[in-house]
Amino acid sequence: MGSIENQIEKEFLAMPLKPQTMGFYSVRTAILASVKDETESFYGQVLDVGCGFMPYRKLIESNPQVKKYVGMDLEKPTYYGHVEPDLKWDGEAIPLANDSVDCVMATEFLEHYAEPEKVLKEIWRVLKPGGRFYATVPFVWNLHEIPYDEYRYTPYSLERHLANAGYKNIEIKALGGWNRAFAQMIGLWLTFSKMNRFTRTVLRYLLFPFYVLLIKTDGKTNGFDGYENSMFSGLSVTADK
Repeated sequence: MGSIENQIEKEFLAMPLKPQTMGFYSVRTAILASVKDETESFYGQVLDVGCGFMPYRKLIESNPQVKKYVGMDLEKPTYYGHVEPDLKWDGEAIPLANDSVDCVMATEFLEHYAEPEKVLKEIWRVLKPGGRFYATVPFVWNLHEIPYDEYRYTPYSLERHLANAGYKNIEIKALGGWNRAFAQMIGLWLTFSKMNRFTRTVLRYLLFPFYVLLIKTDGKTNGFDGYENSMFSGLSVTADK
């Protein structure tokens, strides 16, 4: 297994739960669970927009209903090094014909667009009638890929943007509830906040049992009501053309 495959395995598909992974475990495992659930219904040609390392490629291609996976990303992004996408774009126009793709996925992508409806309409253009769109977005997360970090969506703003872009049958789910969101904040604090190395190491081991408890006892919100069901770590959305 090559270095990229090893990295994908350790960081996306089988990340171990240990003090050193607290910064990313909560978000990566929640996204992976969502991808596994939501892409079971994928079929035909699948376009992965903003594919990066293409960590979910093998998972998508293992679905016998999927005939072709196409990973698409920018010409020279800063985050996947020498990994080349199958298809390159300029971030605005997808170089595919109208009604040419059966399913589109976009994990942790829409938060980077100042005009989300513009890119959602472009994705809608290449989807076949009845085609499926699936995406995830963060909610509890630090600034990243600066300065291209634009939004943290609520369920209502995300639904509005999709509806305005022409999508129907929109369904939005929480990737994690109160406990996972709290665990995620602890992991981010331990990973990125200003503290010396010794303090960071000690706190990682002291807080690790509590972090594990939060992850193991998390309950996803049942709808969004502004009270008990008012906090989430991130969102997933599915919609049809």
